[in-house]
Amino acid sequence: MRVVSSAFAPRCVAVFAMGIVGAAGTVVTVASAQEFPSKPVRIIVPFPPGGTTDIIVRIIGQRLAKDWKQAVIVDNRPGGGANIGAEQAMRSPADGYTLFMASTVHSINASLYPKLSYDPLKDFTPIVTVAETAQVLVVHPSVPATNVREFIALLKKRPGELAYSSAGNGSQPHLAAELFKTMTRTSMLHVPYKGGPPAMTDLMAGHVSASFATAPSAVANVKAGKVRALGVSTGARIAALPDVPTITASGVPGYDASGVFGLVGPPGLAPALVDRINAAVLSVMADPAIRQSLSEQGAEPKTGTPAEYAALIREEVRKWATVVKESGAKID
Repeated sequence: MRVVSSAFAPRCVAVFAMGIVGAAGTVVTVASAQEFPSKPVRIIVPFPPGGTTDIIVRIIGQRLAKDWKQAVIVDNRPGGGANIGAEQAMRSPADGYTLFMASTVHSINASLYPKLSYDPLKDFTPIVTVAETAQVLVVHPSVPATNVREFIALLKKRPGELAYSSAGNGSQPHLAAELFKTMTRTSMLHVPYKGGPPAMTDLMAGHVSASFATAPSAVANVKAGKVRALGVSTGARIAALPDVPTITASGVPGYDASGVFGLVGPPGLAPALVDRINAAVLSVMADPAIRQSLSEQGAEPKTGTPAEYAALIREEVRKWATVVKESGAKID
């Protein structure tokens, strides 16, 4: 395997090369779907390298490249709260050779942005879910709180004094924190960053006090003692951090801010191609080594049919629209 990175900011492209042959037309027939892929496949990631979405795509992309015997290109297109990458994916040919790794942010943006150039429900073709992640409430070691209840008490004692970092305005960590504030009736200052890695870096440096970080970006730093984990946002504890309790069991009943990741394509992607890509990803996700690799990063494997993913996206859009409304979250 070789990884090639583009020198042109702000995007970063990594290529998992397993032999590049031929070319394919844009007219999709059953025969051409059966031959897919006959050239490199690009997966657009709307965030910088090193973040949760990027980590998940690279784990899966390496295996897809091996199975397909074609290059799988991870194309990082950060910016605009994930909207830049999403718009580019939407406008790509519906031939299966450009895919988009959607996340819960994709669903959040439907209500957070008053004007979008696309409809998250109508302008993409759901293909397959791949993983679910928890948000981890982490604090700098200097923060005098060792559990969620102590942290809530600290916030109420010092309203608006502590700052929390997020992966950006409208990101899932941002909304997870806003939901936490609403449910606990507390106040924190929001400091948005351009992606999860810089948000975590400044937390470790002590420039902010807390963060609701996606598990893949938090696990290694928690285990290294660089940050302290107080709780996870899912309904059950996660395998990567088995000793960290859930937030809902730590004094905030009903709190749930898990995130879902999955592959979608441009609108009008042929059902035969959707089924072929879905089957390829399901095969990858059935590999115990892949499942373990994702789980170790704090991402729990989650798969299903295209119809199930479409229904999940609709539910996610509805759920996060409620959070946006009740929290009053806005794009600064």
